[in-house]
Amino acid sequence: MSVVLFIIVLIASFIIVRIGAIAFQLTGLEWSLAKFQALSCFSGTGFTTKEAELITGDPRRRRIASILIVLGNAGLVTMIATVAHALDPDEILFSQLSESFLPFPIPSAMVPYINLGFIILGFLVIYRISSNRRIAGNITRYLRKRIQKKELLKPVSFEELLFLTGGYGISRIEVCENSPLIDKTLIESDLRKNDITILAIVRGSETMPNPTALTTIHKGDELIAFGQLQNIRTNICTV
Repeated sequence: MSVVLFIIVLIASFIIVRIGAIAFQLTGLEWSLAKFQALSCFSGTGFTTKEAELITGDPRRRRIASILIVLGNAGLVTMIATVAHALDPDEILFSQLSESFLPFPIPSAMVPYINLGFIILGFLVIYRISSNRRIAGNITRYLRKRIQKKELLKPVSFEELLFLTGGYGISRIEVCENSPLIDKTLIESDLRKNDITILAIVRGSETMPNPTALTTIHKGDELIAFGQLQNIRTNICTV
């Protein structure tokens, strides 16, 4: 019975971590980072100081992390206990199976090895399923729909996202007549050194998406830029 319980706890752990990742994503974290943070909280490993600030700085993320940490500790204790019990030669599951379905009883000395084999097999099967992008993607989409349908956690708003990301966002700003960028190429403008990325340039009726580093900036151009909004206003158009 302990082998079955171990597998159930393992499946539940995967689902809990996935729900935690979805919850983190809904608060504004990028998906790959949300998955890592959920796994870190649940397992209690790999949680660096810099990344911890992303969680501790927001009350909703702190609640999500707290739940994952508590459930992770409970799950770890349960799995350790079930593995220890599975190595007991008198484990009841195989005693019953051997008496009911097998032509000969399983020697007590073999029970721990058989149980351990089932545990390893169950772990590998669940790992293969969880690492399969198609299956994991379908599970994630289903869980996300359920969370959003029940409104357990509302997606972060635009204003909250700007606050949580330190004021970063996308802005469309005109290059005014006294801008230091006029007649400079993007590489000469040093915008990237100021953590500003130009996504597109609008010049009259023409839009130039993903401009090259040698594209020249003209007076009156509208730059669609990503970066810290205050930083964009300061570096592109000095009033």
